Order: sequence, then C-alpha cells, then structure tokens
Amino acid sequence: MSAADANGLAARSREALVEGGPLAAHIPAFRPRAAQQALAMAVGDAIEQRATLLAEAGTGTGKTFAYLVPALLSGLKTIVSTGTRALQDQLYHRDLPRVRDALGSGLRSALLKGRANYLCLYRLEQARGAPRLATRDQIHQFQRIVAWAGRTRLGDVAELDGLPEDTPLLPMVTSTVDNCLGNDCPFWSECFVVQARQRAQAADVVVVNHHLLLADLALKQEGFGEILPGAQAFIVDEAHQLPELAAQFFGEGLSARPLVELARDAVAECRDVPGALPVLQLPAQALDGAARGLRMAMDGLPARGTRYRALYQPAVEDALHALDEALVHLRDVLAPLREASPGLDACHARAALCLTRLRRWNDGAASAAMFDDAQVTDESEAEASPAKHPGDDSVLWYELTPRGFRLQRTPLDVSAPLRAHREVSQAAWVFTSATLAVDGSFEHIAKRLGLDAPQTLLAPSPFDWAHQALCYLPPRLPTPAAPAYTAAVVDALLPVLDASGGRAFVLFASHRALRETAVLLRASTRCPWPLFVQGEAPRQVLLQRFRESGNGVLLGAASFREGVDVAGDALSVVVIDKLPFAAPDDPVFEARLDAIRRAGGNPFRDEQLPQAVIALKQGVGRLIRTEADRGVLVLCDPRLLGRGYGALFLDSLPPLPRTREIADVEAFFAAPAATILAGETDADLPHSESQPS
Repeated sequence: MSAADANGLAARSREALVEGGPLAAHIPAFRPRAAQQALAMAVGDAIEQRATLLAEAGTGTGKTFAYLVPALLSGLKTIVSTGTRALQDQLYHRDLPRVRDALGSGLRSALLKGRANYLCLYRLEQARGAPRLATRDQIHQFQRIVAWAGRTRLGDVAELDGLPEDTPLLPMVTSTVDNCLGNDCPFWSECFVVQARQRAQAADVVVVNHHLLLADLALKQEGFGEILPGAQAFIVDEAHQLPELAAQFFGEGLSARPLVELARDAVAECRDVPGALPVLQLPAQALDGAARGLRMAMDGLPARGTRYRALYQPAVEDALHALDEALVHLRDVLAPLREASPGLDACHARAALCLTRLRRWNDGAASAAMFDDAQVTDESEAEASPAKHPGDDSVLWYELTPRGFRLQRTPLDVSAPLRAHREVSQAAWVFTSATLAVDGSFEHIAKRLGLDAPQTLLAPSPFDWAHQALCYLPPRLPTPAAPAYTAAVVDALLPVLDASGGRAFVLFASHRALRETAVLLRASTRCPWPLFVQGEAPRQVLLQRFRESGNGVLLGAASFREGVDVAGDALSVVVIDKLPFAAPDDPVFEARLDAIRRAGGNPFRDEQLPQAVIALKQGVGRLIRTEADRGVLVLCDPRLLGRGYGALFLDSLPPLPRTREIADVEAFFAAPAATILAGETDADLPHSESQPS
C-alpha cells in the first residue's frame, strides 16, 4: 500500500472502526465488524472519487457508523437522507453525536425536515380566532400548542409529546407549499422553517428524510429557493424506498383536504380586509361543498382505480365539473382582492393551482403542454391501456380514504430525472440499505434509480445464522389461492407458537388474511398469548404493548415489514403467510407492468419477482437484530418449493438452516445450543416448475 493509499479516506475510515480505534475507545458496547469496515472503505472511496455506490449492508452490519465515519472524516458538505422522520431523529440525536465525539470532529451538523414539521406562527395566529375546534380534547390540545409556541426555540412539532400524528390541529398551525406566504409573511423574520434552512446552509452535515430530498430534486422548492444547500456527497439510507417515493414527487396530485383548507383560509383572511367577507363567503362555501360532493359521488367506486374508471360514472363526472366551476368562481372573486393582503393573494394563487391540477387530471393530460383529448379516440383504445394516457409516461389514478380523495398523476419511470439531478450535482452518491440485491444482483434497483455501472458492495450480515436462526417451511399446505389457505396457515402456526411461547410477528400479504387470522386465533382454545392486531391501535402503541407483554403475538401487514426493531426475547418468531407480490389492483403497478410488456420485457421476471424478493427480505430482517438474538423464520407459502422461482427467494435470504419438521422447531427452542436438525437438509428441499401461479 502506498503512503497516499495509507492516508486515503478509505484507509482512515477503516482505522476508525477497528479494535482499539476511536469508536471502540469512546462508544460503549461497540464491536468491530469486518463487514462494517468494508462498507466504510467503499463509502470513503466513493466520496473521494465523486463516484456512485450501491451497497447492501446485511442486518447487524452497523451501516450507520460505516457511512458516518467517512462522511465526517472527509470534511465535505454531506447530505444524509433516511426513510422516515423517526429514523432521521434517531440518526441526528443519537448516532451522529456519538460518532462525531468519538472522532473528535468539529464539523457542524443540522437537522432539516419538511415545512409541515414546523410551527407556522402566522397560521397559529389565524387559528386563534377561528371556531374550528370540535371537541373539548381538541381545545385542550390547541391550548398546549399555544403554550409551547411561546417557549420553543426550534418550532419542531415533534417536541409536542402525546400529540396524535393525525390530529386535525397540525394542518391548522403548520404551512404547506401552497399556503405559505413566503417573505410577504408578517412573521418572516421569526419563521422556524427559514431558521432551520439557514442552519442547514451553515452546517457541514445535514440530516434530512427522503421526502425532503426528493422535494428538492423535483424542483418543488416550497418558495424558499433551494431547500438543500449544494453538497459534495449524498448518502441515501433505506435506499430501496427511493424509487416509489420519487414517483410521488415527480408526479402531482390534488386531494380533498387542501381544497377544504383553501375554502376555510379564504374566509379567515377576510378578518382584516373590510368588505371581503360578504364577497368571499358564498364562493368559499361552494368550494367546500363541491369537494365534499365529489367524495360522495365517488362512494361507490373501489378504493383505488384509474381515471377512466372514475369518469365512467356520470355522477363523478358531474361532481368534477362542479368542483371546476367552484374553483373558477373562487379564483375570479379573489382576483380583485389580491392587493388587499398577502393572505388573499396566496389564496388566489392556490385556487389557480388547484384548478390547473384538476383540469390536467380531468382532461387526462400530464402537463399543460400535453392537453390533447383527441389522443384517446375510442373506448377500445382506453381499455387497451386503461391506466395510462397515450403519449405520456404517467398513470392517472385516484384513491379514496374514509372522508377524502386524491387525484394523482404518477410517472411510471423516474430513472431519467434521478439520473439528471445526480449528474448536475457532480457529487458522490451512496445508496445503501439492508435490502437492495436480488440473489446477489443489483440490476433491478440500479435500473430503477437510473444508475449506469455504479460501484457495488454486498456486505453480509455478521450474525451466526447457523446457530442463531432456523427457517421452517411447513409441509402439506394448500396453494395460497385455496379458500382454506388461511385456516391451514393458522393450523401450521399454532405448534410453532407452542414451542416459542408466543413472541411472534405474523406478517400478511393482505389485510383480509390478517383479519381472518385474528378471528381464528381468538376463537381457538390453543392461543393463550396476548394478541395485537394492526388497525386496532396505532402502530407505535401496538409495538410498545407487544414489547411489554413478553409473550405476545402481533398480526401485521406491509407496514410492519420494515422500520420495526424489536431486539431480545420479546420477538423470537417471524411468520410470512404468503410471498409478498404486489396487489394486482394497484393502478400504478398495473400500468408499470403494462409498460414493461409493451417494451418487450417480462413483467413477472423484470418487476413483480424482484420487488417481492426485496419485500420478503424486509420482513425476514425483523427476526435477528443483535448477536444475542435467536429465532425461527416460518415461510408458509408452498410456492417456495413448488415453483421454480421459489429458489430465487430462498437464495436471496441470509444463510440460515432450513427444515420441514416441527420437531426441529421444538428442539431449537428447547435446546439453544442444538445445531443438528432432524428434518431435511437444503439439498433435500425440492424445486420444480418454472411458471408463476
């Protein structure tokens, strides 16, 4: 190794993570890991070369330290983006200070969230006099917010412990890109969003989440110019989430809540403008009624569907026209009042923007330049590609919630804009996650992210899978399409729970199967364990109760496959009921498969299969979280052994031993040291057939 190599960023990063290095000396319970050191060196090389790195870091690698060390040692302006606000807070408040202190780094850091996470003093002031609080509890919560507003330094609503995430109060006291007044706001000099972005511009390391990163890349600067300061390195953790999130941000949507809020804000802004209320009150009420009327008209539709399905209903088409007329009326009434106040000027701009988005969706055009209804000549052409507008690479669809709706345009392929923004940045880009590869290949995720020949690294999990875990594939299960499949899964599951004493996650491919299983387990005399069912309490409440129970059984769907960390004895079994293929009724997914088919590809091989493999790996990753954990993975789907593609799933998982004998599961829990299985070895497990079911 040359002197230059010895002093290079990769070498210095490795030295920080070895036995006797600064992290081992300053962080209690730190344990050097070869995979962590390899990842840190790869990140260091990518940063020095301004290259692009795709790195899968198996569970337990310690990837956070592995990328923070070279980022801090480089001294370069670095943006670190992670998947959720909870992970963002953990990274900023816990992991980053520990690494920075261990390295003795003097680099400045900042936490930056989207504007909806910060108190808006102007909207708080507007809400004080508005009679919108429906219950005594809401009045009490609002008083808490007012009291907190007088003492907070950062204005981050995460400081408000116990405030429900879905409370209607938060939209009343935070701003959006549409309703922010920008530098016309009378509270501009005190704005918490402005202050947070100023801190980010002055910092060396800025921690954001993917929503904020993508908002900036999508050029949705939210009225403040560039959200993220120009950086020389970008590190994207939980990178497997990025393509789906990017599709949201490079598209556009219109939902019920912004329309209702626009109507309310227009009336609220009349307070300081004499004569405005008599002019605006009726148009605002008409908009509120039109938004609610559209939701009522869509009542008979499936929860998600294409634009063509929605417009097939005459009542929906009439309601869309009524909403269009209400927006036109409000916009026109606001026009002569724009000079009266910044708030009314902003309401006029919001009405115009909502109208434009509604017409783009209603007319089937993805942008103003693409208006051309003549492109769809008859019903047969629409049915041939029901979700996608001809001549456009986007899908137009809707989604219903219990009281609202969303009209959405989503691009089918975001690789080109992601590539363009990456090239413009001229920075190093590191994409990492525990689940990026499919059977050791990065081809699928690289294509979706628009990466051409990136550097790659597979950093395997350091866990002793042969002794810490066991994979049980129950025998004699029917096909997943069989009516009695869920009941058969429950019958196969109960002996496992007997052996483990509960302590299990049971993860489902559908909410229907989840609910059916909950009914069966509650009716069974063989299920004495506390049962926690998704949908019966908030996610974090369920997890807390599960941990505290010590022997609970938690039934969850897709949202419990990732971002859930239950270490120790509380979780010793993870059950997967079916291979997690995406729902065929998802209009975006359906259109993406159709585009692959028309381009000459194989939708199952090119999209459905790799996406399902990554989703399965996410669920499996809940089982073993530390070197001391032990557990059994139960994979119920018989297609793993009965279909040729089953091997791809099994080969993409960690190298844990497999069995089909319940006796081996019982022996695993009865004798932790036992390593000899009574059942079949991997070589005995057959793989046959090549066609998907």
